Amino acid sequence: MAPGVDVTPAIPPPSPAAPAPLDGRAEMTRDLVILATGLLGLIAWDALGLDLPISRLFGDATGFALRDQWFISDVLHSGLRYVAWAIALVLVVGIWRPLPFERGLARRERVALVLSIIACALLIPLLKLASLTSCPWSLAEFGGPATYVSHWRFGQADGGPGHCFPGGHATAAFCFLPGWFILRRVAPVAARRWLIATLVGGMVMLMVQVARGAHYVSHSLWTAWFCCLLGVVLVHALRGREPTGRKMA
Repeated sequence: MAPGVDVTPAIPPPSPAAPAPLDGRAEMTRDLVILATGLLGLIAWDALGLDLPISRLFGDATGFALRDQWFISDVLHSGLRYVAWAIALVLVVGIWRPLPFERGLARRERVALVLSIIACALLIPLLKLASLTSCPWSLAEFGGPATYVSHWRFGQADGGPGHCFPGGHATAAFCFLPGWFILRRVAPVAARRWLIATLVGGMVMLMVQVARGAHYVSHSLWTAWFCCLLGVVLVHALRGREPTGRKMA
């Protein structure tokens, strides 16, 4: 061995530590910021009056040409809804036979995931029952009997059938939003993919209904916000009931 040669084996540098999960209070603060930001965005959207100009891109005095177009109506409207409920059924089975990304969840959390989907699917129709806002295709400028009245004018009818706010169809995608709040700690990669898939699916369903004249853009955006609100309430209620030593996302 040549003198002066250092034969000490190289020690690899330590790998960067994974980011520590937020504690309950910090996580609650972050979630409230998410909700507040979304709410401010929705208020700004409504204040700018963007709904009608976008709906006018798809409709005129004769109505909405794409309302009954077969691909939009049968595939992107009815078909996507069936896909969503098939996924929900798989998650029901996952309560007893968890999918790979669910294995870090306790059974009560997998139950909560399914119940959150059902709760969103029930919440939005209940809100619609109380709404006097009619769909775009019911407006006089699109061949219907109603006049445009903002959904912020509570109790004021618009002369149409009403019961169109918030958007119902997009619930088939946005009802999965609470899953991100439940999954984000135990399966962060799966949670991000879940969130992206949910948002993409929801935006597709949103635009389908706008093109058909069934909803304004804001109707489905409000659906997403209500589903997020339910997710925040649910996940922090579960955190408060977790056994000592194990806190979920």
